[in-house]
Amino acid sequence: MLDKIFVPAKSPEDWRSLLADPDKHWETCHSAKALAYCWQEANDFPRSVQRVFKKSSINIFKTIEILLAFPEYKVSLLGGPRSSQNDIFILARGDDQLISIVVEGKVAEDFGQPIAHWKKVKDERTNKKERLNFLLQELNLQQRPVDHIRYQLLHRTVSAIVEAKKFNAKNALVLVHSFSQSYEHFDDYNQFLGLFGLAGEKDLLAGPININGVDLYFAWVKGEKEYLKK
Repeated sequence: MLDKIFVPAKSPEDWRSLLADPDKHWETCHSAKALAYCWQEANDFPRSVQRVFKKSSINIFKTIEILLAFPEYKVSLLGGPRSSQNDIFILARGDDQLISIVVEGKVAEDFGQPIAHWKKVKDERTNKKERLNFLLQELNLQQRPVDHIRYQLLHRTVSAIVEAKKFNAKNALVLVHSFSQSYEHFDDYNQFLGLFGLAGEKDLLAGPININGVDLYFAWVKGEKEYLKK
């Protein structure tokens, strides 16, 4: 059962208890801790994210504001009880339109297994065929080769779309907030965007593409180096 009651965070340490493994994942120089300190201190979109939005010519991002933000937000997906646990889910508003945003924090971590490998790993809790078919259908990718694509990119993107539909938002954004100063795993992100005919660019927005009535955007943002030491 997914949580439906949320308690406001008062410090970055409040994010720790929400992690799947609070001991293993809460380390300096890793994404969970860097992301928590960065976003909690900003209490808004961090400076690095705001710069990307301001460079955009798209009105909804030039006027964007956070309405609600939820750390470690779980989105239920077809194919078993294993949810997509998004680092942050944000419901935002820009130009009088709602925007569903999932934030994926990174440092050196990858985007999970390639689909070809993920399909082979036994998991009794997940009907992998049903789950993959659901993800591809939600993204209109049924006819595209995806075995080389990292699994996490699929279910994070579907999370943004599922929540957009839940809140009747016309727009969705998948935001990779990476604190890697050398853009580790950017190529995997770029390959994924290629499925939609988009080219990923560093510190820029990509899109939109319309997915079943939702305008979908992507962004890769390099986070401030200072948060790697928090």
